Amino acid sequence: YTEAWDADKKSIHVMPDTPDILLAKANAANVSKKLYVEAWEEAKKKGYDMRADAIPIKTAKASRDIASDYKYKETHEKEKGHYIGCPSAKEDPKLAWAARAMALQNDRLYKKAYNDSKTQIHIPVDALSVQAAKECQTLVSDVDYRQYLHQWTCLPDQNDVIHARQAYDLQSDNVYKSDLEWLRGIGWLTEGSVDVVKAKKAQELLNDRLYRTRPEQLKFTSIADSPDVVLAKTNAMQLSDV
Repeated sequence: YTEAWDADKKSIHVMPDTPDILLAKANAANVSKKLYVEAWEEAKKKGYDMRADAIPIKTAKASRDIASDYKYKETHEKEKGHYIGCPSAKEDPKLAWAARAMALQNDRLYKKAYNDSKTQIHIPVDALSVQAAKECQTLVSDVDYRQYLHQWTCLPDQNDVIHARQAYDLQSDNVYKSDLEWLRGIGWLTEGSVDVVKAKKAQELLNDRLYRTRPEQLKFTSIADSPDVVLAKTNAMQLSDV
């Protein structure tokens, strides 16, 4: 069944100049790594000649020397131990400036003058602020504000003193409640008090049993010849199966 198809598959020929074949070849040439680096490989085979005094070589050497830590510190290592310029460190402007900056930044030296003068303040005794402070202290002092009753400053038999004692006794809470001391410890029943009576009256007003009378409690006798009774009897006789 598939013999003819297999034979036809082997005999298919595609023209090499069709657009699809040309596009596939162009794409293969674009993505080919070998063709991409072919020019670079040919240039490497030809070789190159670079002199030692070429500008790129000198630039690279200068950049390397600048970046080198050894070359960076070479001048400092040579000058170490050969300080020349000032007889002493105090006469050096840079060292003097650094010492001055350190002294300004030192908190202890900054506050030294203040700490030395802090305990050497002398205020006159009759200064206005001192007198005002003393008067304020007298006004807010609890000792001077309170005058206890037993420290009398006048005769005890004066009229104003006697009147003051009577006023104190009237205003005293102990004297005011002294007539209630005999009631302490005595029991008391709430029956008959105003609140209890008021609660009972309110309960009677809200009691549904006392407010309404139920129908079964009413004495009622139906009239035998009333129209509705006669009609009910007639309907019952008409609907009776007997």
